[in-house]
Amino acid sequence: MMNRRTFGKTLGLATGAAVASLAGVQAFPASAATSRTAPTVPAITPGTHTSFGPLKQIKAGLLNVGYAEMGPARGPVVICLHGWPYDIHSFVDVAPLLAAQGYRVIVPYLRGHGTTRFLSSRTFRNAQQSAIALDIIALMDALKIDKAVLAGFDWGSRTADIIAALWPQRCKALVSVSGYLITNLAANLEPLPPKAEYAWWYQYYFATERGKKAMEQPDKRNDLNRLVWDTVSPTWDFDDATFERTATAFDNPDYAAIVIHNYRWRLSLAEGERRYDALEKRLDARPVITVPTITMDAERDPFTPAPGDGSSYRSMFTGAYEHRLLKGIGHNLPQEAPTAFAQAVVDVDHF
Repeated sequence: MMNRRTFGKTLGLATGAAVASLAGVQAFPASAATSRTAPTVPAITPGTHTSFGPLKQIKAGLLNVGYAEMGPARGPVVICLHGWPYDIHSFVDVAPLLAAQGYRVIVPYLRGHGTTRFLSSRTFRNAQQSAIALDIIALMDALKIDKAVLAGFDWGSRTADIIAALWPQRCKALVSVSGYLITNLAANLEPLPPKAEYAWWYQYYFATERGKKAMEQPDKRNDLNRLVWDTVSPTWDFDDATFERTATAFDNPDYAAIVIHNYRWRLSLAEGERRYDALEKRLDARPVITVPTITMDAERDPFTPAPGDGSSYRSMFTGAYEHRLLKGIGHNLPQEAPTAFAQAVVDVDHF
């Protein structure tokens, strides 16, 4: 847990854009649990790193998973999970920071992204939440990882939350941007306030055939995804090359099918698979998360619930817990504020 002395030391190391990634952190301690002293992650400027080097592939469950790996092979494991419309480059600065702290960092492409492929052409291109979570369990099994710190945002937060809730023995600790994101299909049938609905415009677009065609056409797909980047991260000054490095992940042959199914399934406009029914029933019951957790909200993210102090989902975390709000940061929190995200991983591992 970041105390005042540690936080002040971190600020003293930060310069330029790195200052924005840490100086805007507001912590809301919400647990009486004590913690071991965590080392301070040296601050870097976002965008310092642009690549991971050679990627790896491994057969895991229904997939041949593409993933980046950094750090010592015998180090404690951190698995970083990306969201949509993003890819592993959301952690391109986070991973080396954690590797330098002695962690073995695994950053997989989710199904339908990058170099991850389905092993069979006959497998239904399903993107319901439990299927994606089982992909990560299968990856851990394939890599012989019994337990890991899970850290993610967007789709990645949801996936990490599910594993922490249903398989806590596989999750040492959790960093979850936007808090508790496990989908409840019945709740998703109810309307939100208009401003919140407005932020989800693409979800409804994808419910139409026009939206499906847009995802299937590379130029329109990239233009749409770039628009989402611009609108949900209004303060992130990324360049064309940054977007284009991620956009290569959208060329996956199953990308359109996975994206469309994910958002249609959430609105009960597409069926899942019966083999996942038992898991989805457990998730519908809103299981609490007992593992040590740091939740993070980004102030400029339109999906961050007001007032951004985590109170709207606090009751869903019953173990050691802390909430952090990053001021001036948007939706792609790990890439916009890598030092703060990496520090949260290190801190929660020391709860």
